[in-house]
Amino acid sequence: MATIKERLAEQGLSLPKAGPALGAYVDVALTGNLAFVSGKLPIREEGGLLYTGKLGKDVTIEQGYEAARLCALHILACLEAAVGDLGKIKRIVRLGGYVAASEGFVDAPKVVNGASELFITLMGDAGRHSRAAIGVASLPMNAPVEVDAVVEVEA
Repeated sequence: MATIKERLAEQGLSLPKAGPALGAYVDVALTGNLAFVSGKLPIREEGGLLYTGKLGKDVTIEQGYEAARLCALHILACLEAAVGDLGKIKRIVRLGGYVAASEGFVDAPKVVNGASELFITLMGDAGRHSRAAIGVASLPMNAPVEVDAVVEVEA
């Protein structure tokens, strides 16, 4: 079976560099066989956000979906830095997706599918997870989406 990195390459994707946490927290908190990954923003490799603003006003569902995929890549990069090898990931347990939504925007789940579907593509059934997709008034740096995760890893 192909590794996560091999599947990323098949999709024409690569992991961004895991950067330092942007506040008074850690990127990944490990306890037992669970990794709690702090919320990730859609930050481009060269810096800055992929998109800014609110869904339904400044950002399309398709752009939000793409931003959520980038958040998922950042989650994987942080996991690799924390556990040393993506092969130690057993399964994605839960995702939390937060979507900066304009008044009346009700399609947060379609946006967060960008992260969910990427994990399923990369990991098959081990990428299937429980999830929340929540519309919020604002996010850090005027990001359109933020995604966090709980992941089972080899202890």
